[in-house]
Amino acid sequence: MLEERETKEPAMNPFQKNESKETLFSPVSTEEVPPQPLSLPKKPPPKICGSNYPLSIAFIVVNEFCERFSYYGMKAVLTLYFLYFLHWNEDTSTSIYHAFSSLCYFTPILGAAIADSWLGKFKTIIYLSLVYVLGHVVKSLGALPILGGQMVHTVLSLVGLSLIALGTGGIKPCVAAFGGDQFEEKHAEERTRYFSVFYLSINAGSLISTFITPMLRGDVQCFGEDCYALAFGVPGLLMVIALVVFAMGSKIYRKPPPEGNIVSQVVKCIWFAISNRFNNRSGDIPKRQHWLDWAAEKYPKQLIMDVKALTRVLFLYIPLPMFWALLDQQGSRWTLQATRMNGNLGVFVLQPDQMQVLNPLLVLIFIPLFDLVIYRLVSKCGINFSSLRKMAVGMILASLAFAVAAAVELKINRMTPPQPSPQEIFLQVLNLADDEVKVTVLGDENNTLLEESLRSFQKMPHYAQLHLKTKSQDFHFYLTYHNLSVYTKHSVEEKNWYSLILREGGKNISSMMVKDEGNKTANGMTTVRFINTLHKEVNISLTTDIFLSVGEDYGVSAYITVQSGEYAAVHCRTEDKDFLLNMGLLDFGATYLFVITNNTNQDPQAWKMKDTPANKLSIAWQLPQYALVTAGEVMFSVTGLEFSYSQAPSSMKSVLQAAWLLTVAVGNIIVLVVAQFSGLVQWAEFILFSCLLLVVCLIFSIMGYYYVPIKPENLQKPADKQILHTQGNVINLETKKTKL
Repeated sequence: MLEERETKEPAMNPFQKNESKETLFSPVSTEEVPPQPLSLPKKPPPKICGSNYPLSIAFIVVNEFCERFSYYGMKAVLTLYFLYFLHWNEDTSTSIYHAFSSLCYFTPILGAAIADSWLGKFKTIIYLSLVYVLGHVVKSLGALPILGGQMVHTVLSLVGLSLIALGTGGIKPCVAAFGGDQFEEKHAEERTRYFSVFYLSINAGSLISTFITPMLRGDVQCFGEDCYALAFGVPGLLMVIALVVFAMGSKIYRKPPPEGNIVSQVVKCIWFAISNRFNNRSGDIPKRQHWLDWAAEKYPKQLIMDVKALTRVLFLYIPLPMFWALLDQQGSRWTLQATRMNGNLGVFVLQPDQMQVLNPLLVLIFIPLFDLVIYRLVSKCGINFSSLRKMAVGMILASLAFAVAAAVELKINRMTPPQPSPQEIFLQVLNLADDEVKVTVLGDENNTLLEESLRSFQKMPHYAQLHLKTKSQDFHFYLTYHNLSVYTKHSVEEKNWYSLILREGGKNISSMMVKDEGNKTANGMTTVRFINTLHKEVNISLTTDIFLSVGEDYGVSAYITVQSGEYAAVHCRTEDKDFLLNMGLLDFGATYLFVITNNTNQDPQAWKMKDTPANKLSIAWQLPQYALVTAGEVMFSVTGLEFSYSQAPSSMKSVLQAAWLLTVAVGNIIVLVVAQFSGLVQWAEFILFSCLLLVVCLIFSIMGYYYVPIKPENLQKPADKQILHTQGNVINLETKKTKL
């Protein structure tokens, strides 16, 4: 969540117009100059309880809390939505997740350009918030199972995410700076405290939403499955509240007009210098001391000097995207890892996507811990713990976090049943007949692939591994029941799990092939299904809001996801009687099959079989990797921004903020590329990222070793007279010199 800190300090921009600040002589007019109309209110804005804090900032802080709740709450359940609702594979889910995250960090540049050059911050926030709300509405509609099919859900989801990315990214650079505009220059101390409260509202919104929305998804059932529509709808409602609250303060806001975008001026200056140098590459033309000096024909000297200082810092930004590539996988790869772990912590059950709440929680703990304890202890030991060294250590900690994640992944793999490979299936046989049945599986050449004798209501001790010659194949089954022999044929497809169910009908024996849930269950929760051997349809009420019907005469239900726990009396009903089924204890993450059978003397009973074992490794094993990566984030993100701002002129802060956000966007693109094209198993991918970050850390350390820091007081010439005033969405620094 620390990437939000770049909004704490408004940037400074002295170059709103393309003119030099150096003045030789200024003619003095004797005519009175008519005053220019002011956009600010004539009377002082209302204050909070007689303090120096404008009342308008209360609306802005509440707006930011609701907006961050909306964004992080929606994003917390996004990966599992892709995986279990849209039924994408893990690599595609990860890629789209990081493509969305990347887009959210590209669009702030667009939002800043609109606010600074066209609409102003207030209108930009209002208009893009409407786009934001529309995105949430479309996204929530795409999560309704009753609304269209797979294609409709996919299109609505992608359109909704695109609108959300435009909305959240577009208002990101505007809201904090607009809050800073509400203060007068004489209240600079109050403005600093406002930014602290603003940052606290960001983390509070993130912390609460990443805990609540997974509960809305998993604990509430909609249409017989996880309620993704509610998990997306509540954050959408919070965004509506954010927009309404922000609009309520419209009449008391200070609304400075747009004053131009320093980012675009810097880009134009650099481009002009490069093109001018290319056009004047003849050997007859004298060389210039620095390549940016080729912009002197068009741009002010002070701007060129500031851009020179800026490029020194931006050069250090080149290795930074790799850190973000690791950090942002908490919501994708680490969440997917948590689905294969046991979330039962005794006191409560933690959903896989709720583990992300550790990041903002640990951030709030680690920032004062590092600032007040760790850094001071290191300083007392006589160690020069410079900003670049802190950033390098942050990279090392993130690399160690992924090494720990790889170790956890290996431990999970040892406890998880293997998955069928290409041209391979897993098969088990269940005998529901009243006597022993011998099963022989024959290949295409009548060769025996499997032979098993099963007693009544017995299944094979484990799945048998069968190889196919093609992606799909027919298997021949030879069944021996009493003195009766039956041949049957069933088609199977590669990389699937199957159950062959044997049943008798009078003196005959028959079989049916059912596809099983081979992978770990959705969200790591318990999954059950039923086979009804009765001659009447059975209606089952698993909980107060989970109902299903199982057809008569060996009808097979779909898989149903339920909470783990004790199910001693499940209410069931046929057309002529009610009865209770004792399903016993359902373990976390296991898959169960219940066969409803008739008992002549009592009510129907359920025969319980466990198809997939429960998750044994506790989700608490993820705590070390979260602690390491969050400690790395605190050392890297906070220190990196502070160092950057100290090494570049104050006029370049908005450019640094844009470049910082771009490093986050590029980092997410790196994850997207690796997820799509690496083809590695998960633990190997974690090791790959860990090693890549170590290599990048080494490169960054070498770059930092040869970097000569600039003292902040040397960024401006001492002869300059600096006049501070608020202008646009930045604090502008106007420098004037007079030659006699």
